[in-house]
Amino acid sequence: MRRKLWLSLLLIVALTTTAALAGCGKGSSEKVKLTIGEVTRSVFYAPEYVALAKGFFADEGLDVTLTTTAGGDKTMTALLSNTIDVALVGSETSIYVYQQGSDDPVINFAQLTQTDGTFLVARNDANFDWNNLKGATFLGQRKGGMPQMAGEFTLRKHNIDPHADLELIQNVDFANIAPAFASGTGDYVQLFEPTASVFEKQGTGKVVASFGVESGHLPYTVFMAKQSYIKKNNAAIQSFTDAVHRAQLWVQENDAATIADVVAPYFDNVDKDILVSSIDRYKQQGSYATDPVIDEGEWNNLLDVMTQAGELKERTEYGKIVDNSFAEKSIEDVKK
Repeated sequence: MRRKLWLSLLLIVALTTTAALAGCGKGSSEKVKLTIGEVTRSVFYAPEYVALAKGFFADEGLDVTLTTTAGGDKTMTALLSNTIDVALVGSETSIYVYQQGSDDPVINFAQLTQTDGTFLVARNDANFDWNNLKGATFLGQRKGGMPQMAGEFTLRKHNIDPHADLELIQNVDFANIAPAFASGTGDYVQLFEPTASVFEKQGTGKVVASFGVESGHLPYTVFMAKQSYIKKNNAAIQSFTDAVHRAQLWVQENDAATIADVVAPYFDNVDKDILVSSIDRYKQQGSYATDPVIDEGEWNNLLDVMTQAGELKERTEYGKIVDNSFAEKSIEDVKK
């Protein structure tokens, strides 16, 4: 009798555990809540919006809330203070945290974009040449941020000293860079899409070069979370990465017009033709990563760019704050 009683109790425990696990899985009505903080709203992050709009996160058992935290410093502050769970921001921000000796480092676990996403927009430059920037006023991005470092890297590549050969403005808040240029500040400006295309359409400026093409492949924008959060929410991070990879493949397989239709709700004030041209521009230059894996060669290119900008105390070893286990498993999961 006692043996039967123990077997019955074990069966009840097993069934309860199975039910609890099922309640946290894909297709469950009880979703795991997770908040993403994105560094800016841009078609550069199209796969993220695809994952939301097409229900890929929901399919993976996640209830995802998206918030925009303008600027890398603000995004990292939100992550470190637990205001958000996952940040979509440049990998350089995680390196800065690591360099400060954090006992809870920020871990890069899924790459979204693999090139710089900014373009050089000229106010008046009918016959563009990089040498035209010498002596000009260049409205750049925030010092220490990846856009600014990729910009300076590109200028040096073309034998332009960004701090000696031109007037470099880099003290304007991220959200105010485009309005500053529109109001007359600078001969050249460094902008993301769709703002660059909007300025072209308005006649405010013309896209004359791509910093993404010029600076090469980088782990430019990556999903990251605190090490402690990942340890406590391992299954949710895997589900999240699987959804991201599904979106990456969908973006790869569809044309710019189709993608624009899906992401349009995230860009209420952007004309459809601007969305299409912006997405196509990013697709053509290979900005969207085709899988979430953070490549070591790209990581080393990032360190080179940061070193040249004088922003590294020492080169941060690839394996210290990069965890590709979720990305690698997602490639197998999504095949199933």
